[in-house]
Amino acid sequence: MIRNTLGSLLGLIGAAAAVWSPFRAWYGSRQGRDYRVEQLFSRAGITEDGASLFGSILLPFLFAALLALVAVVLRSRLLMGLAGVVVLGFAVLWMVRQGQAADGLSVGGDGPGLGDGLANAFGGGALLLLGAAVMSGRPARRRRRTDAPADRDEAAYGSPYPPAHQDPDPYPPPHQDPRAYPPSHQDPRSYPPSHQDQAGTYPPEPTGPADPDNPSGPTGWGPRPPRDQQS
Repeated sequence: MIRNTLGSLLGLIGAAAAVWSPFRAWYGSRQGRDYRVEQLFSRAGITEDGASLFGSILLPFLFAALLALVAVVLRSRLLMGLAGVVVLGFAVLWMVRQGQAADGLSVGGDGPGLGDGLANAFGGGALLLLGAAVMSGRPARRRRRTDAPADRDEAAYGSPYPPAHQDPDPYPPPHQDPRAYPPSHQDPRSYPPSHQDQAGTYPPEPTGPADPDNPSGPTGWGPRPPRDQQS
């Protein structure tokens, strides 16, 4: 964040210096806005003819300033560097054409020489390139991992998770043979009820006259023989 802010500030200062340079003297007392853009690409080279404001060398510098503004908004190092290349390229091209027209260039002295407008153009282009070098650019987007699903429902085919519509009940459906069920699921009618009277399993008591000698003995077995006959 700090690098982007510092780089953007350097780029904006460089763009302002480049736009301001055509309003300063480039060679002698002649300002940069007096040079036509097409003279830099024609065989005749630079002449004494004047130029309109937006037909002068100011036009490419305005384009470079626009690139710098877009670079600041988008945090693009490429656009910021391209703006610096445009400014420096046109400044160098002007020097080549002016040297051909004047048979050489001089700095200072009694005669006409290079002015501070050209220095502003080179300084602005250098600041644009420096701003592009300082900027860190836009942060890289983190890609989502594709090797692991984000949700259980997004699991790939063949994953160990069962589908959401699978019946987790391991018991068989009710229409199968009831003998396959465990005893707790069988028909209770197949078992004797727990409250059944178990006395019916014994033989009935014999009926008959009670024994007078043994009132508590079983009845219905006939009279008891005398004791002398029992021995």
